[in-house]
Amino acid sequence: MFKFLTQGLKRYANPFDLMHFGIMGMNQRNVNYIGRYNQRRLYPLVDNKLLTKHMAIEHGVSSPHLIGTVEDQHDIDDILNILGGKQEFCIKPAQGSGGKGILVVTGRQGDTFIKGSGQAINMHDLRRHLSNILAGLFSLGGKQDIALIEDLIHFDNVFEGYSYEGVPDTRVIVFQGFPVMCMMRLSTKASDGKANLHQGAVGVGICIRTGKAVRAVQHNEPIEFHPDTHKDLFKLQVPHWDEVLHLAASCYQMSGLGYIGTDIVLDRDRGPMLLELNARPGLAIQTANNAGLVPRLRLIESLSRRQSMSVAQRVAFSKEHFGVYNK
Repeated sequence: MFKFLTQGLKRYANPFDLMHFGIMGMNQRNVNYIGRYNQRRLYPLVDNKLLTKHMAIEHGVSSPHLIGTVEDQHDIDDILNILGGKQEFCIKPAQGSGGKGILVVTGRQGDTFIKGSGQAINMHDLRRHLSNILAGLFSLGGKQDIALIEDLIHFDNVFEGYSYEGVPDTRVIVFQGFPVMCMMRLSTKASDGKANLHQGAVGVGICIRTGKAVRAVQHNEPIEFHPDTHKDLFKLQVPHWDEVLHLAASCYQMSGLGYIGTDIVLDRDRGPMLLELNARPGLAIQTANNAGLVPRLRLIESLSRRQSMSVAQRVAFSKEHFGVYNK
């Protein structure tokens, strides 16, 4: 049963209560929004991170720099040349999910690499990890895969203490080019430095109008402070907020998908960057915001002029109607 906390609603609500409060369930999401607005032929563009990367480059959408790719055993043998003199980088499977298979290297001493956790690994460990990616150990369905090597993201100093080891990101649900709901995902010790809520990361609902925190949850339970750093989560505010919303909204035209989750990171030097797209975004964002998606989606569906609106107009509409006081 979907757990949801709000005024006047029991902790464990029945389906009729959820409908009353505009909470969207999985079946409704799959049939009415993903199935209706996302053409299946476009799924590979977001399910494969390398295709997403090429699409972002083609459309001028800011994303972490691609150092190189590893597609076969020969590339693994040539990894030193691919890396060049890079001291910091991130390796991820092109078709991975849930943060599986991501290796973050924050330092290097010759052929010894320092992971984000501080653990040292050698060249044999690095090559074995790449081999596991190619074999499909971390990919959806266990299919053979490709490894992407990207520049390491240095998160904005404003987020210091809000995340444990991992880089915090902002998930923005975009419907027909309108940002409709947002949250920040903060890694914890329980989530092993990954920003995945089902693994124990913290979800912080973000007001679309202001970029400020409105609620925080871990394992669907409301919290006030980060469980590891004890940082006050309600003081969190996302900088460059208009840029974040514009970047998220622009992914609609770029991908052609009508209902998507956009994951955006804020690099301290480059600002907002697209990390990845998700054609089947989860529903826990409603818990983090203490609000349902359905009323917002239906309002956009009622707009006869939505297809003619610019990115700036869509963002302005969302800020006006979906702020914390307009749930």
